[in-house]
Order: sequence, then structure tokens, then C-alpha cells
Amino acid sequence: MRSTATAIVSQLQAAGHSAFWVGGCVRDVLLGREPEDYDIATSALPEQVEALFRRTIAVGRKFGVTIVVEGETQFQVATFRAEADYRDGRHPEQVTFGDAMADARRRDFTVNGLFYDPVRRQLHDWVGGEADLRAKVIRTIGSPAERFGEDHLRLLRAVRLAAQLGFEIEGATFNALKSLAEKIGTISAERVRDELLKLFSPPHAARGLELLRDSGLLAPLLPELAATIDCEQSPDFHPEGSVFNHLVLMLRHLRERVDPSLPWAVLLHDIAKPATATRDPVTGSVHFYEHEKLGAGMAARILQRLRFPRKQTEDIVQAVRCHMQFKDALQMRKSTLRRLLLRETFPLELELHRLDCL
Repeated sequence: MRSTATAIVSQLQAAGHSAFWVGGCVRDVLLGREPEDYDIATSALPEQVEALFRRTIAVGRKFGVTIVVEGETQFQVATFRAEADYRDGRHPEQVTFGDAMADARRRDFTVNGLFYDPVRRQLHDWVGGEADLRAKVIRTIGSPAERFGEDHLRLLRAVRLAAQLGFEIEGATFNALKSLAEKIGTISAERVRDELLKLFSPPHAARGLELLRDSGLLAPLLPELAATIDCEQSPDFHPEGSVFNHLVLMLRHLRERVDPSLPWAVLLHDIAKPATATRDPVTGSVHFYEHEKLGAGMAARILQRLRFPRKQTEDIVQAVRCHMQFKDALQMRKSTLRRLLLRETFPLELELHRLDCL
């Protein structure tokens, strides 16, 4: 993929256009990571890009975006542009094609504003991104309030990037994020879901959950999970304290390559504990009778709200509903145990139980 992305830049430059790798791929290369994809920014207009390459897909002519298809891989090639007059927290009312420097300054975070010429092997940094990469800092380009106001999803992207990269969020950026956290409610469920899927991927899922809490984003996004923060548990079974602490510890134990449904089974398996909590007046112990049954319904509603695929929703809900059965395995009849073992979701349920025990 890297050699093809270099060849695209080279072809654009040979035709007299400026062209660079841009954004996350530059950040990842500088961090020694393999990029998932390569985005290219160029002075060429969409029609000029289409004329240069055999297979293209016009996906956003207004925004100057063209997909160049090489083999089975797609590369996003975008004309340098500046944007202004955001009114809905997502779309700019004004888009003008400009130069590379203006294009860099319209982007979200400094670490995503780096341009790299793979032909000449030159890095271009007009926003201070290289220094922030070295310092391991997520910082908006320019005013945090303006950048978050342009696209409210950037609030969640800041948290996701900080968790994913192991970076800290710069002070002014984090303060603006916290003050604007409620704005995340204006973003479509699909866009939120896609960011949360990345946020809750191991090995950074636990820090992702903690950053959601600390930033104020957890309550507007997942109020049911926010309720676990103050939901205490009996120390004889849960010396770690609250349900939220329990979830964080489970997420820390996630292996790197897991069923994509497992982090969500972890997050939602005790989701009904705040609603079912009762305290024994004599012993003071806290009980959560039938929380798994109520939790299955709550989990289904949350996943439907986030537009999860139907099959994945059913698998996660099954894991939530049945997660208390494993404690009775030694007393089960063989026929009951056989049915448990033969469930399609048994591997997911067993891994959830392993994490719960840990």
C-alpha cells in the first residue's frame, strides 16, 4: 500500500501538481506504526485527478474529494481546501480550494496536520504537529472552541486518539472539550458508534473508558454506563469498589486480538446493577438480584440506539443475559451443561466469564 501511495503522489507531481501524504498516515509513519490507509492532498482539482488515473470514484466534488482505485485498494485524494461558516456542528457552508498551508490549518489536531512528500522524503509542518508527536500531546490546531464547534465529533475523536496513541490531551484543549461535551449529542448514532468501536478496542479500552468519564462525554453518550460510576458493590465480592472500577479492570485484561463483541459484552454485562441495587438492612451487603435479566433488555436498547448490526446485538445481549450461569456449572446436570457448551455464543460468554473472574 505504501509503494502505491507513493506512486500516486509521484504521478500527480509529474503532471505539475503539488501532492503529499497527509493526516493520520503521516502521524503513524512517524510513530513507527503501519497506517491502515493513506490519504493524499493535492493542488489538482477533482477533474484533473480523474483525468490522470484510470479508475476513480467521485465521492465529494464540492469538497474536492476523489477516490483513486489501484488494484483492490482505495486511496482518498483531496484537493487542498479551506473551510468556513460551520452551522450544524459538522458541515461547512463555505469551501474554497487553496494551498497546502491553508489545508493544514483547517484540520482538527496538530498531530493530524502534518504533510509528507514521499518522493522527496520531506516533512512539512505548519501547525506544530511534530513537536506534539514527540511530546505525546493531542492539541487542536488553533482555537479549541472553534475546532470543536466546526465538527462536534472531534470531541470524541480527541479522546479516542489520546487513548489509542497513549497521549495526553493538552490543557486548553481538554478544558474546551469538557465545557462542550454535551454537544456530542448532536452527532449521528452511526458516527458515534464508529468512534466508540475504535475507542473500546484493546489494548487501550480501559483508558478510553476513563477518558470518557473524565471528559464529561460518558453521560451524554452512554448515561447507563455513567450510572455505574457511583454504584458501589460489596467489598467481599468486589474489593475494587464500584461497578465502573470493575469494568475498567476487566477492560485492562482484554487480549489484543478478541471478538469485536467482547469489549461491549464487558461494558454491558453489569449495566443493570445501578437499577437493581438493594442493601441488606442487617449485613449491609449490596445485592443486584436478576440484574442480568434486566441488563439484557437494557443492552439491547443501547446497541439498537447505536445502530449495531442485528446479529452482533443478539450475541452481546445473549452474553449479558447468561453471564451469571457459569458460577453454577459444577452443579449443572450434564444435559444443561451440554446446552450451554453448544450455544453459538459460548466462546464469547466463556471469555466474558474469564475476565469477570480476573
